[in-house]
Amino acid sequence: MRYMMLVYTKETEMEKASREDKAQVFNGHLAVQQETMRRGVFRAADPLKFTASATTVRVQDGKVLVTDGPFAETKEQLAGYYILDCADLDEALEWAAKIPTGCGGGAGCIEVRPIHEFPKGSDGGPVFDGARSPAEEG
Repeated sequence: MRYMMLVYTKETEMEKASREDKAQVFNGHLAVQQETMRRGVFRAADPLKFTASATTVRVQDGKVLVTDGPFAETKEQLAGYYILDCADLDEALEWAAKIPTGCGGGAGCIEVRPIHEFPKGSDGGPVFDGARSPAEEG
């Protein structure tokens, strides 16, 4: 089963971190990625730019509302993610514990969530509760 590991950290601590602290965190992520690749469970991982670069889109009463910034103020910000194909939740939690979350003395956390897998239709596209994919309907 695929699991997404959402990496949360404190951006303010990342901004204040020394070059050495940042290198240590980078090398920690690199080590986890290399090990998960070696074991064949790695699917994807990417860092995100700081929340100041975010844009939020909402639809209310049929109107699209676009605002600068993240959707909510939080103590920790989403900094990146991993997608790993693990045998079970226990294995996913073991990998999550190895992912660096803090920098410059800041704390963070990893949210682990299973990815919902939709069955595939005859065209390889997803099928939802018996509904056919657009290619199958055509």
